[in-house]
Amino acid sequence: MVRNSTIPVYSLRRQMLRMSWNKYNLFNTTQRARIPNDANKTLYQQKWASKKDTRSYHGDQITERQWQSMFKTRLPTANTKVGGVEPHPPVFSLTFAEMERRLDFIVFRSNFAPSIYAARQLVGHGKVTVNGKPMPYPSHRVTDGDIIQVEPTSVSTLKKATPKEGDEESAAAKAPMEFIPKPFSQPFLFVPDYLEVNYNTCSTCFLRSPISRPGKTEIPSPFPPQMHALAYEFYARNRK
Repeated sequence: MVRNSTIPVYSLRRQMLRMSWNKYNLFNTTQRARIPNDANKTLYQQKWASKKDTRSYHGDQITERQWQSMFKTRLPTANTKVGGVEPHPPVFSLTFAEMERRLDFIVFRSNFAPSIYAARQLVGHGKVTVNGKPMPYPSHRVTDGDIIQVEPTSVSTLKKATPKEGDEESAAAKAPMEFIPKPFSQPFLFVPDYLEVNYNTCSTCFLRSPISRPGKTEIPSPFPPQMHALAYEFYARNRK
């Protein structure tokens, strides 16, 4: 599913959620907080609607053919003891887990870019390396233990400290960069468990694939597991 370029990304009418810190996206997220009432829809209509909504967030810039090549019917999970106190969330919430290995997703999840679109630009412009080597392909999928690094000067939330009056230019150039959060970004500033981020070096280690644990699901998503389950069933039944 590739987003229609003629429709605004953050349309307040359609309220399609995106991987972005944009203020309109935050508004749309608050408006879509409740599970939709699909009592009058057929099962297929529910699956299609869930597929459309979840894909608008999870990789709207990825074509259906690209996504079908990544989609796995067998979903990862963590081993759990029988009779645990906390309920185990549905593993269907990991439907889009394979996307989290993409380089542009990792740059965004690490909070180095304000949107998935900005993350793609950083990668495409050669501002990102994988294990010390330039990697200009946003679709590149990393392996466990890979180190992803972004040029600090390209991180939108890092700014050079304003030099004080009388400071030499050389001293000002060596001054550490300051973290200045963007407006409306606070609800999105967190790091999932499968990433280890070092903000001193603007680098991230991809530890492992996201998994489902008792009481939590690791992939950040504005949609409940029920919608992911319907989207999974849509793709599993229509897989070519």
